[in-house]
Amino acid sequence: MDVQKGYVDMPIDKELNLKEEILKIKKEKNAVILAHFYQRDEIQEVADFIGDSLALAQIATTLQQPVVVMCGVHFMGETVKILCPDKKVIVPDLNAGCSLADSCDAKDFEKFIEENPVHTVISYVNTSAGVKALTDIVVTSSNARKIVERLPADEKIIFGPDRNLGSYINSVTGRNMKLWNGACHVHERFSVEKIVELKKQYPDAKVLVHPECQKPVVLLADKVGSTAALLDFAKNDSAKRFIVATESGILYKMKQACPGKEFIPAPPNDSTCACNDCSFMKLITLEKLYNSLKYEMPVIEVDPEIAAKAVKPINRMLEMSEK
Repeated sequence: MDVQKGYVDMPIDKELNLKEEILKIKKEKNAVILAHFYQRDEIQEVADFIGDSLALAQIATTLQQPVVVMCGVHFMGETVKILCPDKKVIVPDLNAGCSLADSCDAKDFEKFIEENPVHTVISYVNTSAGVKALTDIVVTSSNARKIVERLPADEKIIFGPDRNLGSYINSVTGRNMKLWNGACHVHERFSVEKIVELKKQYPDAKVLVHPECQKPVVLLADKVGSTAALLDFAKNDSAKRFIVATESGILYKMKQACPGKEFIPAPPNDSTCACNDCSFMKLITLEKLYNSLKYEMPVIEVDPEIAAKAVKPINRMLEMSEK
């Protein structure tokens, strides 16, 4: 079957209850659906597991099902395939890329490493398999600080590709990591002025900020953390209202976990829209998920030589995260 568009483009009976059909086909094929917190609400509703990058990587290593559908962006599918080479890994739309991963080409990153020898290379999970293959340790926003702090204080470190996350880790650890100049288009767009306006409107609200945001936004935060950490904070904190500066998909899980609390999406600076969406994450729809399960396409493949190198820093991350 042709998937030139990056997804299976087959007609679907409009009378079908897609959620019911997806659950039915999933059971028939002994498949499992993983979804990132930033996915559409309806995708999270049919997923077996929902989480951030670290949680999904950890879950991938425990799966028994032969077919894994990753509802997320391309690098997430690659990570699952690297960890589970014997499984069929499907991403419903291969066009679901990542601006951060795209900001760090493997050849350019290799040159950067060569120009800065005798450095331990730490790469954010939001990178291609090719970049991971050049890396000593992969990290996520959940464990980056923990892993950096476990390295000797005088260790020379290259951190890529997110300059904002790297800068934040430098500020809280006292390190001086050499940073690759990349960024996430979603987290770069949050408006300090609009968050300040929201704080005036809702003075009792606490501000939750992802560390991929720029420093002026981070400085407004009551809590800085990964999507999972922000979710945990919202569940455990006594506040009843929160302004959330990360991709708006997390609001679904926050509202579900905290039905008595209010969550206000922090707006971007370049739009009148009230929320900040990742256009790549939102490419995955129920229709594409249905067709990808039905036809078991499009499949993620990773060059075995690259995968053999890339799995080492991922496994090191998982080991260091458990200590």
